Amino acid sequence: MKWPWQKPKAPIVEAYLAATPRRIPKKTPLAEITFAVLDAETSGFDIQRNRILSLALVEVRGLRLRVPSAESWTVFQPDAVVNKAVAVHGILPAQTALGQPEEEVLAELLPRLHGAVVVGHHIGFDKAMLNAAMQRHHKTMLRNPILDTAALAMESIEAFARTAYPGQREPTLDEVCAQCDFTPIDRHTAEGDAFTTASLFLSMCARLQRRLNRPLCAGDLPLRDG
Repeated sequence: MKWPWQKPKAPIVEAYLAATPRRIPKKTPLAEITFAVLDAETSGFDIQRNRILSLALVEVRGLRLRVPSAESWTVFQPDAVVNKAVAVHGILPAQTALGQPEEEVLAELLPRLHGAVVVGHHIGFDKAMLNAAMQRHHKTMLRNPILDTAALAMESIEAFARTAYPGQREPTLDEVCAQCDFTPIDRHTAEGDAFTTASLFLSMCARLQRRLNRPLCAGDLPLRDG
């Protein structure tokens, strides 16, 4: 229901919301799902105070990595400073000063997310940062179902299998790479981590498919509704 005093949403946001269900039916074959693999590099880990500095996306469709679909953005953040996060990702304030405005980045990102499952390693953080940006500019949030490859690793790789130990943590991206015998691509860059995560996602799906001895469907993955 829309109240008379509510400001209409931008057409690009309305189109995104209309095209994107919060849930994928469990029997949907994975080969029919578009997966948007995302990674964000940020100025820190405080969802409200910190900002996205760099963002990258690559699609998996038909259970294949679609390299030409890759896209990345540097985000203009006027208050970016040199801090501990810079030591990890190396994105300096001088670089973000040349980036695109955050609202413009969202306008280019949203059409790429229509009807997709958003995938990432510890994707909950990336989604929370994007939701904060969406709230700032559009007073709404992302509604895509999400898949955390850390959770998928715990279901598909024996070394990370869930135990009854209360202190068990989810594996890092580097740990999953080691178990999958995969060399990370440009670690701690949004583009590199997105490609690395997409490659690991496909590797883990292949493991799971071999174990189940049948084609995978959405219900085989630890998807979370949007």
